[in-house]
Amino acid sequence: MFDTAKTLIESAQKIIVIQAENPDGDSIGTSLAIEEILCDLGKTVRLYCPVEIPKYLRYIQGWDRITADFDTSADLAIIVDTTADVLLSKVLETRGVRSFLESHPVLVLDHHTTAPTLSFDHTLVTEDEPASSVVLYHMADTFDWSINQQAAENMLIALMSDTLGLTTQNVTPESFFVAGKLTELGASNSKIEERRREFMKKSPEILAYKGELIGRIEYFLNGKLALVHIPWEDIQAYSDQYNPSVLVLDEMRLVEGVELGVAIKTYPDGKITGKLRGNLPIAEQVAGYFGGGGHVYAAGFRAYEQYDTIVKELITATDKALTDHEATQHAH
Repeated sequence: MFDTAKTLIESAQKIIVIQAENPDGDSIGTSLAIEEILCDLGKTVRLYCPVEIPKYLRYIQGWDRITADFDTSADLAIIVDTTADVLLSKVLETRGVRSFLESHPVLVLDHHTTAPTLSFDHTLVTEDEPASSVVLYHMADTFDWSINQQAAENMLIALMSDTLGLTTQNVTPESFFVAGKLTELGASNSKIEERRREFMKKSPEILAYKGELIGRIEYFLNGKLALVHIPWEDIQAYSDQYNPSVLVLDEMRLVEGVELGVAIKTYPDGKITGKLRGNLPIAEQVAGYFGGGGHVYAAGFRAYEQYDTIVKELITATDKALTDHEATQHAH
């Protein structure tokens, strides 16, 4: 797996690193770390994302090198942190990008266990790890690629972001080992956290909106499913300052009895997106009902249906996932 990736990278001079349209700390940190590592190998690297990086993620140094300009002169594309076509729709709709991906080698670096749904040929490098940066660390370690201080910081940011500071259920002893090695290489989690907290500060307007969102939360399945709806008007008004889903999902999971929290966004073109966070390992199964995926505790999906229809299907899918999980527990 790593050998094929190494061959593709060694054969290319100019490489474009692609993030999906839902950039997060892992995708940004891992992309920037790839840039550092491959530039030290003498490669020219361009960073691409079809949407603007949200303000609350701009504590990650180098975010401003990520642009919406797709360089079709690249020899190789590296897609980071997704194996789903549905999360690359904006990428694939960009002029010339689909033909590029269908006519050039594509390397996909991810840490999700969901089966790929990409509609073009690609080489997949994936491991069951809590962040894509851990997969990148293993690749760099295998081939003795230099990880400079900035790359180490970017990789640690990615790991800490996707594990909420090494506190999520998918964290393993290896996660702490990698965090330790990155710290040895010069990354400072305290400095990262200081910057992150500064950028995570909320305006009075956002705090008031958070209270409004909390008041909108609905509960189903005897309180086991918590759901909040974020309409297009909210996305327009607030997402530049703060991702509305991120504002409330953790609070939803902390409500007594809740096993799955879901934030659903609706868009004027009929698109609906769902972000899922679970206290039980059912998020991936529920997202899979809609063709999405992710981790057992954190997943997402996209669909084109009426909101009321999605809610009914979400209740059905969650009920089945809860029943399946209970049956599995009894079997053990």
